[in-house]
Parts: sequence; C-alpha cells; structure tokens
Amino acid sequence: MSAKTYEVRTYGCQMNVHDSERLSGLLEDAGYVRAPEGTAEGDADVVVFNTCAVRENADNKLYGNLGRLAPMKTRRPGMQIAVGGCLAQKDRDTIVKRAPWVDVVFGTHNIGKLPVLLERARIQEEAQVEIAESLEAFPSTLPTRRESAYAAWVSISVGCNNTCTFCIVPALRGKEKDRRTGDILAEIEALVAEGVSEITLLGQNVNAYGSDIGDREAFSKLLRACGRIEGLERVRFTSPHPRDFTDDVIAAMAETPNVMHQLHMPLQSGSDTVLKAMRRSYRQERFLGIIEKVRAAMPDAAISTDIIVGFPGETEEDFEQTMHVVREARFANAFTFQYSKRPGTPAATMEGQIPKEVVQARYERLVALQEEISWDENKKQVGRTLEVMVAEGEGRKDDATHRLSGRAPDNRLVHFTKPDEPVRPGDVVTVEITYAAPHHLLAEGPAKGVRRTRAGDAWEKRTAAAAAKPAGVMLGIPAIGAPASSPAPAAAGCGGCGD
Repeated sequence: MSAKTYEVRTYGCQMNVHDSERLSGLLEDAGYVRAPEGTAEGDADVVVFNTCAVRENADNKLYGNLGRLAPMKTRRPGMQIAVGGCLAQKDRDTIVKRAPWVDVVFGTHNIGKLPVLLERARIQEEAQVEIAESLEAFPSTLPTRRESAYAAWVSISVGCNNTCTFCIVPALRGKEKDRRTGDILAEIEALVAEGVSEITLLGQNVNAYGSDIGDREAFSKLLRACGRIEGLERVRFTSPHPRDFTDDVIAAMAETPNVMHQLHMPLQSGSDTVLKAMRRSYRQERFLGIIEKVRAAMPDAAISTDIIVGFPGETEEDFEQTMHVVREARFANAFTFQYSKRPGTPAATMEGQIPKEVVQARYERLVALQEEISWDENKKQVGRTLEVMVAEGEGRKDDATHRLSGRAPDNRLVHFTKPDEPVRPGDVVTVEITYAAPHHLLAEGPAKGVRRTRAGDAWEKRTAAAAAKPAGVMLGIPAIGAPASSPAPAAAGCGGCGD
C-alpha cells in the first residue's frame, strides 16, 4: 500500500518555520511521506497551512489558497486540508465557516495533535477544530523533520510578556515560558552528534530568557555554555529586545568563540514619541547606546534591525528621527515594513492613521538610505579573507555562474567560485572577497582552502539515504497519536514583530 503524501505550507517568522519542521516530523512519524518536489498543487493527500496573523492580508491569502484547493478536494474525496498557526489560533471556528471543506483547525499550543485530528476527521467525516488556550507541553517533545542537515533551530522559550501595540503575537502565543537550560543543552548536544555545526537559539524575546526564575543573566550563561559544546562551530540567536539586552550578553558574545558577531536588534522607530505609542520600553538614546557598546566589544559585528514606517501619529519629525538612528547605527541590513492595521491590536484603532501615499514616500526614502549604507558596509569587506559555511539553496544563479553560496560568520551572504575539489553543504571554504553589492559579497578568485566537516558528512549521508529510499511504500498501519517524549526544542517568537 502506498503511503499518503503530505505538504506543509509555511507563512511568517522563524518560529513558524521551526513549527513546520515539527509538523513534518509528526506526519512522518504517523506514516505519511513528504510529497516530492514539483508535485502539482492539490496532488498531496494532506495539505497543511501553518499560518501567520502578523503579516498584512494574511487572512485573504489563506482563504484565497483554500479556495483554490476546494475544487481539487471535490475531485479527490480522500484529500485532507489542515490549518494551524497564529491565524488559526485567532480565527478558530471562522475558518470552517468560511471554508467548510477544511478538515482540521489547530492552534499554536497543540501542534502535536495534528495526526490524531486528521484521523478523527477522516473517521467522523466532519471538521475537527481544537484550539488549546495554553501550551500543553513544550513542542521540544515532538519529532522533527529538519530542513537542513548542518544547521538547526533550537527554541529556548515560547510566548512573550510584552504588550507592543502593533503586535498580536503575545495574545496568540501566550505568556513567556522558558525551557530548562539542561534540556536546551541536551538538545544541542544531540544535534551536534547528528552532524549539525550551526544552531540558532529562538525566542519571541530571546534575551528575556530566565525571567521565569528571576535570573537576569541566564541568557548570557546559556551562550557561554554553548561555547563549551565540542563540535558546535556557530551559534546565533534571534530576536532580542533592546529592553532586556544587558552588558553581560555583549560580553558573552565577545568572549565565546563560537557565538557569531552578528546581532539582529529590532528598532521599530527612532522617535521616542512613537516608541512610547508602540509601548516599546526603550528610547533612542538607550538603543544607540547598545549599538555603541556592541561595536566597542566587537568592531566587526554585523547588526541588522526591523523598522516600521507610518505608525499611527508618526510625524515627519518622528520619521526623521528614525532616519537619524539608521545613519548613526549603520545597520548591515534592515527589514523595513509599512505599517498596516492588524485586527485585534490597539494600534489598529488609534487616531492619526497615516495616508498610504505618505507612508509609501517615507518607506522609499528609508529603503534608499539603508541600501546606500548596506552597500558601504559591504564594501568594507572587500579584501578580507572569510570562512564561508556552504549553504544549500542560497544562490539561485549558482549553476549558471559556476559558483557556490554560503554564509560568512557575520551571516553575510557570499557567492564564491566553485573549488576544483568536491564541496558539500556544511563544509567550510576560505575565500577572499573581491566585490560587494548591497545584499551579497562575491569572491571571484580560487578558494584559499576547503575544510570538509562532520556537517558536510551529515548532508552527504542524508542525501544518499533520501536517494535510496523507495517511493512511498509503507508496511503496516500508521501510528496515530502523540509520540513518546524525547528531549528536544520548543517554538519561538515572531521575528517579524521583533520582540
């Protein structure tokens, strides 16, 4: 009997990407197989939407996609559609009312129930809607199908205690809950044993870690503990909050060799007035003070940020304050957003909503300034010799240009000439930068060195296993229900809102 195939479509932040790895792991543990690349829309037996409630028009995008699948499902009665994530947590019964052909709706707190809900919907022949109000168990207990053999997400907390007026995520993900440090480190050690050489610590407000136990230095202690894990080459984290970013974290970053000198520090606005309206608990001086301390400790640090343009009540003077911070901070890159109303947030009903054309004009000025700064900062990399960890799928033109792509220690994207010897994703290639563009670096000369790694071995082993696997033949009946617990991670925060 051929196994049922599945497809997971992910929208939103890193937390959702990580949750989708768990959804895939759950389905494969229950006997499903991933639909092959290039499978036509609607041909998978189970289609799962892992949704985001932060992005503009998220609901319109979801219902448009669901609408396209409706006639396909009519032609294929055994097909099932599931909707999870933040939008499912928010809209609940509305989804089935607007799209009655949906089989399962599940929330952010109970992703582990997906296989059971699919089976129940099949047997009872009616939609199953199950939204837990609080976290039932850390998703770290769930199986995972990681997208990468050499890099992995590791969640250290779920939820958020902030009340930013533009963000609905805390209402959907709940209050912050921290994982035990021992569980986090045990998961990282297990990942490294599998060949992973780079991990990214995830949290809605990652540097607030330890608030559960009242230890303000818990996050810096965690970073230092990561430095003692043999075989772990690169440690990153996202996203911190300026309010909780303390000097001990800067010291840990500077003094722990495998913690990368890369920092994503969400600004949102440079205006103290707007920051107050956003309920962001820092001001311009505090933000720039952090940047100054980071640069003093790590002159080579690449700092990125999130910025919202056109928040309700933002004046031209407020916007100029944002431009001032961008000029002072000299971000390597910035994720810039035009403010859009998000139903359920206080900002959606605030007075002083800015006309679209004004927001657009300000946005274009900000993007132009940041492009100029990004290019200038990248030009400083020309002539430097960098160790690049080879990545999979980072360079769309690599085949045509006979290049490979990867990430420098500071996370800059580097395209480089393919070495004569075989190189695998996860291996490390030493190159000299010869050219800089605003969003990538180029190394056109021959590689200075190639280091084959355990991470590359893991990628090679996984690729060989996938090639050898028979096409979807399943013995016996799929297991249904929550799998047995094993130490691993939780979900994280929404990088899009920057808390």
